[in-house]
Amino acid sequence: MTAGFDFDRVIDRRASDSNKWHKFGPDVLPLWVADMDFPSPPAVLAALQARVAHGFFGYLTEHPELPEAVAERVAKRYGWRVSPEAVVLVPGVNVANNFACGALAAPGEGILLQTPAYPPILRAGSNLGRVREEHVLARDGGGRYVVDLDAFAAAITPRTRAFVLCNPHNPVGRVYGRTELEGMAAACLKRDLWIVADEIHCDLLLDGRQHVPMASLSPEVEQRTITFMAPSKTFNLPGLKCAVAIVPNATLRERLTTAMGDLMSKPNVLGHTAAVAAYRDCDDWLEALLAYLAANRDVLVDYVRTKLPGVTVAPAEATYLAWLDCRGARIPGGDPYTFFLERARVALNDGRMFGPGGEGFVRLNFGCPRTLLTQGLERMRNALTA
Repeated sequence: MTAGFDFDRVIDRRASDSNKWHKFGPDVLPLWVADMDFPSPPAVLAALQARVAHGFFGYLTEHPELPEAVAERVAKRYGWRVSPEAVVLVPGVNVANNFACGALAAPGEGILLQTPAYPPILRAGSNLGRVREEHVLARDGGGRYVVDLDAFAAAITPRTRAFVLCNPHNPVGRVYGRTELEGMAAACLKRDLWIVADEIHCDLLLDGRQHVPMASLSPEVEQRTITFMAPSKTFNLPGLKCAVAIVPNATLRERLTTAMGDLMSKPNVLGHTAAVAAYRDCDDWLEALLAYLAANRDVLVDYVRTKLPGVTVAPAEATYLAWLDCRGARIPGGDPYTFFLERARVALNDGRMFGPGGEGFVRLNFGCPRTLLTQGLERMRNALTA
């Protein structure tokens, strides 16, 4: 129990329509996709139950309730003041990222991103005929990822039109500090780039860290930035399809909405209901969740360092995702994903999916009851030491 919320309770999700629990065989423990094994907050469930009892599911009105909740939240949590009119409702960050890249660059022009990167971000430009350009993140002596600002500036080419930032970063778990963000923003402004900031994990900061929205750095940066946020990762609502784009620049906002046109639907009514409840009524649940995730993270880091020979990990600063470096584990073929799936019956994410810098890595989701996490780690140890 954590502050009245029971994150230790194991719930059998194989009886549901969960992709996480059905993708692999019944003997496989799934610690892969970013879907936590915790029920959504009670206040969200209550709001959804009340909305279902209403009995009508017609078209969603252009109601200001969610934009107002978003504006209130970013002001309270991040000191970033935006008008509700700057908030555009979208059904998901991934699809909206694609439309943003399409709106800001023409076919054949470049979209810069940082690798290793979440696979849908890797594909966001190329899906629409834009050219993917890469800045490979550097690592310090402890395996922590950092931004080499000189290398970042050098990665911008004459054809680059936009930079896609993922902060907090998926999969490496970094929370970029103000100095790093200011350096990247300065390089973008100097070269006249647009910025697409995927900040979907911004509420999942561990150890009391603070999120700095890229657009909050200065009025100049704000005018060139589209920021995406959503309650889906934080409150475990991905299947309800509701997210927001925050675009204070009215001309840029019109450019985005025109690109989306009739090709992208509004969020559904239940997703809207859940988002408003999550943002307005669930901060106590979130604080308890963050404490539990930080403890899980610490259990995982200690276990990796003491019981998984040849595997290393830098402690995640945010998210519930661990990025495990298995290159020193002498795994046959250098393929830890297949090794742990076949030998340990643990499903992880294959690091190669995340582009350059992902070879020899796996991503592990520790957003689950601690007994499941420990079980998965023990299976991995047994496979490595057999």
